[in-house]
Amino acid sequence: MRPWTFPIALQPGTSREPVFQQIAQAIRGDIRRGRLRPGDALPGSRTLAGTLAVHRNTVLAAYRELEAEGWTVAEARTTRVARDLPQALPRASATRRAEATGRPGYDLAPPGPGRSLRELGLLAFGGGLPDLRLVPTDLLARAYRRALGSRELLGYGDAHGEARLRTALARLLSEMRGLAVTEGQLMIASGSQGALDLVARTLIRPGDRVAVEDPGYPTAWRTLRAAGAELVPVPVDEAGMRVEDLAARLADGPLRAVYLTPHHQFPTTVTMGAARRLRLLELAARHRIALLEDDYDNEFHFEGRPVLPLAGADPHGVVVYLGTLSKILAPGLRLGFVAGPGALVEALASHRSATDGQGDLVVQRAAAELLEDGLLQRHARKMRRIYQARLEVLVTALRRHLGRALAFEPPVGGMTLWARVDPSIDVEAWAVSARKAGVALSTGRLFDFHGRPRPNLRLGFSTLDERELEEAVRRLARAL
Repeated sequence: MRPWTFPIALQPGTSREPVFQQIAQAIRGDIRRGRLRPGDALPGSRTLAGTLAVHRNTVLAAYRELEAEGWTVAEARTTRVARDLPQALPRASATRRAEATGRPGYDLAPPGPGRSLRELGLLAFGGGLPDLRLVPTDLLARAYRRALGSRELLGYGDAHGEARLRTALARLLSEMRGLAVTEGQLMIASGSQGALDLVARTLIRPGDRVAVEDPGYPTAWRTLRAAGAELVPVPVDEAGMRVEDLAARLADGPLRAVYLTPHHQFPTTVTMGAARRLRLLELAARHRIALLEDDYDNEFHFEGRPVLPLAGADPHGVVVYLGTLSKILAPGLRLGFVAGPGALVEALASHRSATDGQGDLVVQRAAAELLEDGLLQRHARKMRRIYQARLEVLVTALRRHLGRALAFEPPVGGMTLWARVDPSIDVEAWAVSARKAGVALSTGRLFDFHGRPRPNLRLGFSTLDERELEEAVRRLARAL
């Protein structure tokens, strides 16, 4: 494929070098720094001559010199960068070395660990992701095509997000989760992580103390740190975050916010008890602490009555409610939302208008249509039945093959199982051995605030079907 443009800065009146040598030197430099790669086609001599406003013979002279030096080859009336470039290159300058390695010429903090969303070739106990094989792509495609018919969605829009989706979500949150929110108290964000990032940048200033669960969600920790937060770990037990320990942290200074997952605690899946919830709300109201409630998989609760969010019992306006449609549909659609007091939502919209503006309004309109027609709710009920059946298969297989190695309580909801590993087993070595056997899983160390070893495994069951779960557990047992 020929380049669309071929910029070369010539200095015909000021440089001592002939113009053809300036052209050759520019092309040679582009090859050295990787802008032109082996096999790339150069513009035709007439085209480049017209672009540079020089005679064609000047370009031909440059091309002949490059070919003689081994930088280019002539193939079927086309000049291409040689696939076997000259070996003896001049010593690169510091700038050239930076260009070649992709390293910046300034200091940069090392990146945090990345998230692998797909383990190719492995049976992966994924981290609570939906099974993309079950996404209703036909329904989504039809809704998307209809949304494209509304051409105003292709322009700039409301920073709060698409109005119809906010209206449909407000109705859903009222009917299914007991939240009394209006369209004006909602903002659509790029997934729950995008929602948290926006909230963090709006509420948190450098040095603010923010409490988090330990074990907890490392990606959220990185987002909060990026906003300047000083994180304060608070232990978790069988009833969620220990509120008395949280209260004790106030002796060391005020807390700006608390990030927590009270419905299905990440990663242990435990649900915060009613008494502890009330104590937490009282504590937050008294000390003016924002509670960032991440209700990332509310739809998937299998046993007992549905547990209502903290936000549904918040008379003081301290809860910022974060949610997502990604667990129902697909994470790639980036459909998250924030619900909170109107003044907060307006502040979020102000911040968002300076970054991505409004998100993908077409996708948002398509999701709104699925919600309005009840199709998304129906799909969520179907997924809940499927995931519950998969959990039952996983529990049976673990007890059959690994009953002596693992202890666990089947979760009442969610998309993962948290297991305790027998103390005699080196859980990190087991994970390495399992990967060699074709199974990817997460150990408790990944979720410990200080990165300490924990005798736990987190086993996601939503991305594997029944047959795959059986095989994955058999391989896990063989690896042990």
